[in-house]
Amino acid sequence: MNALIKLELARALRNKKFLFFSVLYPSIIYLIFSSSAGPSGKVDGTDLTVATYLMVSMASFGALTAVLMGNSERIAKERESGWVRQLRLTPLPGRGYVLAKTASAAVVSLPAIVMVFAVAAGIKDVRLDAWQWLALTGVIWAGSLVFAALGVAIGYLASGDAVRPITMIVYFGLSLLGGLWMPSAGFPQWLQDIAQWLPTHAYAALGRAIEQSQAPHAQDIAVLAVSFVLFAGGAAWLYRKDTLKA
Repeated sequence: MNALIKLELARALRNKKFLFFSVLYPSIIYLIFSSSAGPSGKVDGTDLTVATYLMVSMASFGALTAVLMGNSERIAKERESGWVRQLRLTPLPGRGYVLAKTASAAVVSLPAIVMVFAVAAGIKDVRLDAWQWLALTGVIWAGSLVFAALGVAIGYLASGDAVRPITMIVYFGLSLLGGLWMPSAGFPQWLQDIAQWLPTHAYAALGRAIEQSQAPHAQDIAVLAVSFVLFAGGAAWLYRKDTLKA
């Protein structure tokens, strides 16, 4: 299993197109969006400046990009090419394949998070305490496992041709409705009611609680926990189903 994890890491780091979208793209979007308001502009309903608020949004978006886009498309294409079937002929346990995919995605997601933080601190002059930087990094990185599980589930659900449009719909839907691209406070009330139950909204809310030195809301933790159980359970069921078909 260790050999497969190393292989997956090497493949992920060699993919320059994927690295651009997962590592640099969120930082570029952060600079564009945060420049639309003055340095002292505050987001309604919070004590956070626009630059500080969007920092968590774009760091979460970058991690989401790495683990969701990377996992779903690679798994679907490897199933179609027969690579997954070949791995089943080796002593590698089924969980080893899933763990290798998750590990490679997690490694790429960390630079995406750190890059957004570096841009926020260096260019937009965002200042936090040391414990807040460390807590934000840990929470956003660990929370990305929820979406890594979703990526595995989509990879086993969709065919190689259908996986990209399905992933893009889920990706942009969760990003927009979850408030990663703009504060959900500006949504109509009915859309805000929906957004607060989405895992992306809860994901970013944990980071913003740290920024404001507040305790996380129990609802946000519950939404992420339930989402992880559902996504991981769905991925496990789809994996077993795919194994039986093979």
